[in-house]
Amino acid sequence: MKNTINPALQELMQFIGTWEMEISNASFLPDAEATIKAPASFDWFEEGEFLILRQGTKNKETPWAIWLISRDKDVQHYTVLYIDDQRSSRVYEMSLEDGTWKMWRNGPQFIQRFTAGINNDKNIISGYWEKSSDGENWEHDFNLTYKKEA
Repeated sequence: MKNTINPALQELMQFIGTWEMEISNASFLPDAEATIKAPASFDWFEEGEFLILRQGTKNKETPWAIWLISRDKDVQHYTVLYIDDQRSSRVYEMSLEDGTWKMWRNGPQFIQRFTAGINNDKNIISGYWEKSSDGENWEHDFNLTYKKEA
């Protein structure tokens, strides 16, 4: 089979597979001490034109979200389209450098950023989301960990 993966997405190969996702210390949960575990998977959309991240399972008790990731070959950062079980749709920018994965959104009235480290074996991603109303004062939103299963 011919390699048809978008050349601008080659570095994202490390994400491909099935993961266990864990959300903890979440400000939006009724019990901030609760931990939510759900499946997550990174796959190529079509034949590698985009990367798709699916989190959780629709029609289950855990939150779900879909992330569609791609990049203009002439631009440094990725673009990420997002939708979740609350029908919140957002556009993020994303970077991946030296084992650090970042996403951010500077939308009006709701600014977010995600920072995660990827271990050397590329099978654990540990990070956290933060939120801000002004882009200067940040507060913790939740922790997010992915553990690769296959």
